[in-house]
Amino acid sequence: MSQLQGNFDDFGMDTITLAGPLAAKLRSIREAGFSQVMLSARDLVGHERGWRAAVDEVKASGLRVTGFQVLRDFEGLSGRLHDYKVDIAKHMLEMCAALDCHVMLVCSSTSTHASADLDTMARDLRKLAMLAVPLNVKVAFEGLSWGRSVNEFTTAWEVVCRADAPNLGLGLDSFHAVASQTPLDDLDIIDPSKLFLVQLADFMWTEVRSFEERIATARHFRVFPGEGVHSDALADLVLRLDKLGYRGDYSFEVFNDDYQQIPLEAVAERARRSAVWLGEEVLRRSVPLPNRMRLRGREVMRG
Repeated sequence: MSQLQGNFDDFGMDTITLAGPLAAKLRSIREAGFSQVMLSARDLVGHERGWRAAVDEVKASGLRVTGFQVLRDFEGLSGRLHDYKVDIAKHMLEMCAALDCHVMLVCSSTSTHASADLDTMARDLRKLAMLAVPLNVKVAFEGLSWGRSVNEFTTAWEVVCRADAPNLGLGLDSFHAVASQTPLDDLDIIDPSKLFLVQLADFMWTEVRSFEERIATARHFRVFPGEGVHSDALADLVLRLDKLGYRGDYSFEVFNDDYQQIPLEAVAERARRSAVWLGEEVLRRSVPLPNRMRLRGREVMRG
């Protein structure tokens, strides 16, 4: 395996960045050199021949599915609202398992109907994790930077710890960490074995002060790592996670309206450049020995 391919094993694209039908997205991601893809439930249910045909398309692409997203506003509800969300979760878990995907992403609730009690949230997430066990799926809980009660990865981690379920862990999105200005020193509290997924993105302005501005930026104006003004913070985050012992996947979580209006191969090439920057330049800084680089526990000789 070549050096470049080794780096690409650590990084993947998300279909939400690309316009067009699922088959075209998968082809562009594969042709750019990536071996993994992050999928949305909409990729499956929006397929013209149904979600099972979409699953077959994904498997035929040869791409490994990094994760499946996203279950929203699940934790902290009660009564019929809770029952409704459990039913939705079961359908999403079924699709996730059909993809041979082992991580489903759940983002923190924004609902005013949800309890702010962390133990209540932990109870609901533990229940979700137990539903996922027979399907061999892990649940990654992510704190949205505009979440009602959980809007930093530190609080999301506390809920995960309270739930104490073996297949419940943390999903970390760099956008939310940077937007909420959570100190990266706080990454040290995380057990790397319970960090199930890391999503990476940059953006073009130095700060986002309100929840409304965070939402607009997150959903319309993200760019790939290295393209925005937070390159140093993203490099620092990746290096800290590497030092912490994280050896899981990195997915480029880039919502961008402009990227939806240019050719798929051009967007995929931007992602490729970002993966090269992170793998060849950033992660190499953490290598203790000359002429070697370490990626996901492997050592690859240079030169």
